[in-house]
Amino acid sequence: MPALNSSNRGMDVVAALELLIDKRKANQIVVTNQGSARVWPQLNDHALDFHYNPSTMGGAIPLALGLALAQPQREVLVVSGDGALLMSLGCLVTVVGAGVTNLTVVVLNNGLYEVTGGQKTPAADSSVDFASLAGAAGFPTALEFCDLDRWRAEAASSIASVGPRFISLVVQPTPQERLRFPTPPLMKQIGRLRQALLPG
Repeated sequence: MPALNSSNRGMDVVAALELLIDKRKANQIVVTNQGSARVWPQLNDHALDFHYNPSTMGGAIPLALGLALAQPQREVLVVSGDGALLMSLGCLVTVVGAGVTNLTVVVLNNGLYEVTGGQKTPAADSSVDFASLAGAAGFPTALEFCDLDRWRAEAASSIASVGPRFISLVVQPTPQERLRFPTPPLMKQIGRLRQALLPG
């Protein structure tokens, strides 16, 4: 993948997330983190959504893995950022080693630490290919999308492919007005998610 820069920043992040929302299953757990934890609640509200503390960088994928292991009858989708993934690249190996097939990892790749002020990540000016890293870690499905039309055409088949799945979405920076939206209160979210996961 070419280095991210002002002339090559990928697709609109809100439109990319709206496609995921449109394709989500009714009984699917969704975990968001970092910038997506601010944006997703503005676009959709579901009892199985959990918007993880944006300051816990690198924690969303392990949390989603735990949910996938505990709820093997459900699909789990986790949306995190490239900066967060850089904090915990080993989680990719852990996901594969756990043997789950019901987990989809979506990384929003914009080369920025968005929620801490928009600083560049170490990968911003390099040719790091996150999908290739995931493939090398053993993900049977590891894809990257830079273009919204292609993402729109292939989103459904991508998230229905052999799991665990890794999808890197090269996106533009999130509009600042979206990042000012607070994540819902954590304890309220935990209670709602626990209730939604009860059998019956």
